[in-house]
Amino acid sequence: MDKIIIEGRNKLSGSVNISGSKNAALPIIASTILTAKECVLTNVPRLNDVLVMNKLIKTVGGETDFTGNTLCIRNKNITNFKAPYDLVKTMRASVYVMGALLGRYRQAEVALPGGCVIGERPINLHLQGFERMGAKITIEHGYIKAKAKKLKGAEINFDVVSVGATANIIMAAVLAEGKTIISNAACEPHIADLARFLNTLGAKISGYGNKEIEIRGVPELKGCKYEITPDYIEAGTFMAAAGITNSKITINNAPLDHLEIIIHKLEEAGCKIKKTGTKLTVQGIERPKPAGIETRPYPGFPTDMQAQWSAFMSLSSGASIINETIWEKRFMHIPELNRMGANISVKGNTAVVEGVAGLSGAPVMVSDLRAGASLVLAGLRAKGTTEISRIYHLDRGYERIEKKFEMLGARIKRVK
Repeated sequence: MDKIIIEGRNKLSGSVNISGSKNAALPIIASTILTAKECVLTNVPRLNDVLVMNKLIKTVGGETDFTGNTLCIRNKNITNFKAPYDLVKTMRASVYVMGALLGRYRQAEVALPGGCVIGERPINLHLQGFERMGAKITIEHGYIKAKAKKLKGAEINFDVVSVGATANIIMAAVLAEGKTIISNAACEPHIADLARFLNTLGAKISGYGNKEIEIRGVPELKGCKYEITPDYIEAGTFMAAAGITNSKITINNAPLDHLEIIIHKLEEAGCKIKKTGTKLTVQGIERPKPAGIETRPYPGFPTDMQAQWSAFMSLSSGASIINETIWEKRFMHIPELNRMGANISVKGNTAVVEGVAGLSGAPVMVSDLRAGASLVLAGLRAKGTTEISRIYHLDRGYERIEKKFEMLGARIKRVK
């Protein structure tokens, strides 16, 4: 397996271009199943998860052409309604094809999903929503089967906020008969991007970005050309990189509206931030001030930035508290950071970070996507050499992360 080797304590400088959002691209690619017309998606990140979703589209009978960061999809002749285990086990987002297949063809069979092991992520809210719209759900031999003679609009109230369930129900509802209202819906930017894409195809979705989303069913959808929104988590990761390395980095095509809480916390920690159009320049700090966080659904502090923030706070001038309220197993990066000299203790869903003066390079292992990002940030600041293994997790969510940091002046390389 590939590894990343970092020689730390090197100042970074320059600018970095943010790729398209993986979390937006995956449901949007799945949702193209809802139309027989060609869809051309631009600013699509070339990531392992995106390649898996592209393969899944081909598996159900679609045709794709992925050149550079442009993905052309033609789903005129879908002939297979089954998403097989060998694909779904590698990526949880594969479950998105269920809403799309059920919406257009009134049937779907999807293996129970996999993905990062960061906690229990049941899909009961997805299935309950489908049932409310008239689908019959069965689970046998590791597969979820959904069938409906007709899908009808319904009022669906989620007990807890779920990004995946919100996206899946939106997809099932756009071609359903009547009106669907989703209450306690997810407000994340990638949900809004999915809704904007589907509206460009001719769907009638309103209220996205808020807690209540309304979908009025339409008879069919057309095709379009659409640009995927920039990835605010990748932007946040490079902003944290500037902070932890005491460097000055400019983030190009930054999704400023989605970064408010991250900007606020970086400023609280002592970083200087300047906004110029769609560019964001971050000046880091040698010893950040303690700045605790509590992860919350958007627009709260994102759980996908918690690991990177843990690494940043490990060098603070005092103690900070990190509460993880989204996933119960999302502190697996902490033992690895401690191997590098951090002083972090965990009890339940709370981590207490006692800031240290410096970190030391060490061999570390990636447990999940964002944990990997935190170890890269720690390695950039640490004295000596950091060797990061199992970086395939990183490739699921960051497009050429080592190349982007190398262009900023980091001594970083990928080796076999």
